[in-house]
Amino acid sequence: MRGGGLLVAGTTSDAGKSVVTAGICRWLVRQGIKVAPFKGQNMSLNSFVTREGAEIGRAQAMQAQAARVEPTALMNPVLLKPGSDRSSQVVLMGKPVGELSARGYHGGRQKELFEPVLACLEELRHTYDAVICEGAGSPAEINLRRTDIVNMGIARAARLPVVVVGDIDRGGVFAQFFGTTALLAPEDQALVAGYLVNKFRGDVTLLEPGLDMLYDLTGRRTLGVLPYAHGLGIDEEDGLRVSLRGAVRESVVAPPLGADVLRVAVCAVPLMSNFTDVDALAAEPGVVVRFVDRPEELVDADLVVVPGTRGTVKALAWLRERGLADALARRAAEGRPVLGVCGGFQALGERIDDEVESKAGTVDGLGLLPVRVRFAPEKTLARPVGEALGERVEGYEIHHGVADVVGGEPFLDGCRVGAVWGTHWHGSLESDGFRRAFLREVAAAAGRRFVPAPDTSFGALREEQLDRLGDLIEEHADTGALMRLIEKGAPEGLPFVPPGAP
Repeated sequence: MRGGGLLVAGTTSDAGKSVVTAGICRWLVRQGIKVAPFKGQNMSLNSFVTREGAEIGRAQAMQAQAARVEPTALMNPVLLKPGSDRSSQVVLMGKPVGELSARGYHGGRQKELFEPVLACLEELRHTYDAVICEGAGSPAEINLRRTDIVNMGIARAARLPVVVVGDIDRGGVFAQFFGTTALLAPEDQALVAGYLVNKFRGDVTLLEPGLDMLYDLTGRRTLGVLPYAHGLGIDEEDGLRVSLRGAVRESVVAPPLGADVLRVAVCAVPLMSNFTDVDALAAEPGVVVRFVDRPEELVDADLVVVPGTRGTVKALAWLRERGLADALARRAAEGRPVLGVCGGFQALGERIDDEVESKAGTVDGLGLLPVRVRFAPEKTLARPVGEALGERVEGYEIHHGVADVVGGEPFLDGCRVGAVWGTHWHGSLESDGFRRAFLREVAAAAGRRFVPAPDTSFGALREEQLDRLGDLIEEHADTGALMRLIEKGAPEGLPFVPPGAP
């Protein structure tokens, strides 16, 4: 096989496209097939830096790990990073090329990007045995079809068969499958080869009459019913999929080694980016991670994290309006732990000069760290390696802010004052030895008898999660049918479902 392909579309955002794509990649690589993920256009504040210094969506980096290949910019040529409800930074082939309104992007720029996106897909198809593509939102967004470069536009140009994923846990999945198909043009419908039900709970035999009726209505088979899988903890893409006061994903429920648990509160700042940084904390037995938006929720926290954000000045205003800024200042004065990451690190500093992101000019920071930040037009994209707390640390950097550290103790690229730490490095807590050393410091400062587990490996846990995704596909999908689609494309003669695109 060489150059086979498949597009995983969804009836809605968050239907499960990212995890299904990762699952298919892991299943294929376990069959000895050289496979790569691809998403032509991604909108996400969760991003990653490849080894060549390109910024791509974290979901595609996770899918590359599922495929056991190194992520590259080819796998996500266009990344949109929202800065407001109306505009986004456009990242092309891993580098920012400007800010555009939604109208400006869909009005013309998106069309210009179609050929580069298609060229990236074709390069991957010449290199790999199979490329598993992920769509965005729904392929039946009829208002956007004319400029589509990620769903049926790319499927039709590359002659990719399409499998549509629906989240049955939300309800209405049969209507979603039928309506999605019926709103596509005949040429697009000819590529829709089947459906995948995601997040099913219960007895699958009760679902089968509906699947038979769906086949009678559309002429397309359902190629699998994937059960609801708890605790996957896989990188999210489009946004925060937990309530603000809910536990982060489904944290490991394991007793602490010491006498106490450790409570971590993450400030849910606007335009929060790379909140996956706290996943490694949530993986630790006895660590409870929650997202919060009220000052009283910081009172019993042993560690407060101010995470990354695409709007540092906006996040600062939000922290002040909510009373969280005062609560953070009280914590610092009392010697209670606070960690700022990237935009959160910048917010903890003394001053921000921003003529780039917010264009707000000079703004006072929270003054908890001796740092002054100047926003540069060029974005820093790096994969640093260093040492802190006597342990080796790896991370990645994605920021316009340039920090001038004028005091405190060195901490990675940032600094520490008492129990307040700050760094631009995302992903540092995934370094197991460093995470354990950091948690010991936090526990000591918080007065908790918490002991980090000596054998928690975040990398091994991630591999287990990816294997679980591969198992879901192997055990609950029609893998023979999926392989035929990947190798041969959509079958001829798939029936048209009226009315089609208006």
